[in-house]
Amino acid sequence: MRKGEKGILAVIAVFIVSFTVINMYRQSQDKSPDKGIPFYTTASRELQDSGAQLIRDLECRKCHTLWGIRDPMQSVPSPSLDGIGALYDEEWFYNYLSAADPQTIVPSRLKAEYQMPSYSTLPEIERRMLAEYLSHLKVEEWYLPEVRKTEYEKLTGKEYTDGDERADQQ
Repeated sequence: MRKGEKGILAVIAVFIVSFTVINMYRQSQDKSPDKGIPFYTTASRELQDSGAQLIRDLECRKCHTLWGIRDPMQSVPSPSLDGIGALYDEEWFYNYLSAADPQTIVPSRLKAEYQMPSYSTLPEIERRMLAEYLSHLKVEEWYLPEVRKTEYEKLTGKEYTDGDERADQQ
């Protein structure tokens, strides 16, 4: 190993050790209790199973994140489904999923091939079940402002400010 290479490796090692020590110090100073995962569902076990299966069948995770899990190949900036039931009710979801053109309800800034498809051709029982499932995806009250902010920014591409709320919310 050459003299210059040893110096570069030493600088990298010092940087890594310094970063680790600073990070450990910051964590030791944080005395706030961990609030846990903010997302939960109020759905019955049967609805959870059938809703999750429909989400898989429709390949919703190709664009959306659910339970913090996303498709690693996902490049579409679609809203997360985590906590979405705290923003909309079951009837809103049913109307949205039944719309021939969902962009009339929630305008999209995405290219046509990445926009929310219409599920109006799905059997009504599946649309109702999916709407019910989505309406049960809740979020803890302390995290609700973050969910609103994230959805607003994904849908509009603009930075969220406290007064921003979509008119079509519940």
